[in-house]
Amino acid sequence: MRRHIDFDRVHNFRDLGGYRTADGGTVRWEALYRSDSLGKLADADLERFRALGVGTVIDLRYPWEIAEKGRLPETEGVSWHNLSIEHRFYHQESIDPALDPWRYLADRYAEVAEDGAEELRTALELIAAAEEPLVFHCHSGKDRTGLLAAVVLGLLDVPDEEILADFALTELATERLTDDWRAAHPGKEPRWPGFGRAPADVIRLFLADLRERYGSVYEYVTGHVGLDPAVVTALRARLVEIP
Repeated sequence: MRRHIDFDRVHNFRDLGGYRTADGGTVRWEALYRSDSLGKLADADLERFRALGVGTVIDLRYPWEIAEKGRLPETEGVSWHNLSIEHRFYHQESIDPALDPWRYLADRYAEVAEDGAEELRTALELIAAAEEPLVFHCHSGKDRTGLLAAVVLGLLDVPDEEILADFALTELATERLTDDWRAAHPGKEPRWPGFGRAPADVIRLFLADLRERYGSVYEYVTGHVGLDPAVVTALRARLVEIP
């Protein structure tokens, strides 16, 4: 099975399958994907996407981002949902270089986890109920997408080392994502030297903070997010294969 799905213009499209779970199971391949913006899909890329059989797309971006950058082209048989989980916008390329960048990002993730409860609940319900493959994405497939991926994998009882490793795989796309930013901002350079980076330390700090505040990922989603525990059961039944 392939973790990375190759496209010409989409740089960070990955299968979330194959990760082991605490009870000896494995996350099902070809059922759940994460990505950078699918608004970039066109021509051969769009044909490759259609071949995956995706039935549901969750776009985690702000509506204004979608208006500016575009959304997934209308695709027959695909249900599209805009769930903007981030409520406090910040320019990542303008982060103060003097700050601890990974602590700063983990704090922004904590804000999303706090503010975006309603959208996260709907996203988890959609993932649990999907009968065909589902993909969720934001702009770079790094922060908002990385947070949701970490929460889903945490609910599936995937060990932290695998959750952190999945998050850090975005580093393989950093150069191409940064090149896209430069192409969209001719003659400019990001003020923050860590722009586009996704080291495991960010999600490690985020998960530690979440557990300190709520006890566990499960208690966070069934408490603050308000997800019905039955949906967690359905999520595990759909996404985990037990030998």
